[in-house]
Amino acid sequence: MSDSGPGTARPITIVGNPVLHHPCSAVEKFDEELATLIDDMFASMYAAEGVGLAANQIGVPLRIFVYDCHDDDGVQHIGHVVNPTLAELPPDRRNLDDSAEGCLSVPGPHHELPRPDYAVITGFDLKGEPIRVEGTGYFARCLQHEFDHLEGRLYIDRLTKRQRKNVLAEMERMRAGAA
Repeated sequence: MSDSGPGTARPITIVGNPVLHHPCSAVEKFDEELATLIDDMFASMYAAEGVGLAANQIGVPLRIFVYDCHDDDGVQHIGHVVNPTLAELPPDRRNLDDSAEGCLSVPGPHHELPRPDYAVITGFDLKGEPIRVEGTGYFARCLQHEFDHLEGRLYIDRLTKRQRKNVLAEMERMRAGAA
């Protein structure tokens, strides 16, 4: 998959749209329509210059996300996961990384957010075959961030009320400055 590949870029859904704030439904049909949606998700992610995208970020409330993201060793990971599950980590793997995080649906600002530096996602590919994706560092953050979207959570929902308010105010200032 590349930014010159198939698919149609769709508009990114912005914070406040109800589709971002409710858990997504499981995919039940693994068909051509699903393959087209995944292509559109990649096209949308590349057009927005993101490293991950959940289906609800283009207004589709289904449990799918795509990614094209590097880990802290510089290894590029490209793929998709349908009906993902985030594995519970054993205590010895819960090392928190408090790097800054941003989101295409909260355009502009970034904020520090502690997340485990390791993540395991299980789910299915577009043909319904089981897959398992492991990530470390920045890629682990990406996997957890996209999984949160499918649960109806944005990264700002994990911040304190004051931090969230500041991020949203910064987003509005940045959007007003770009207009």
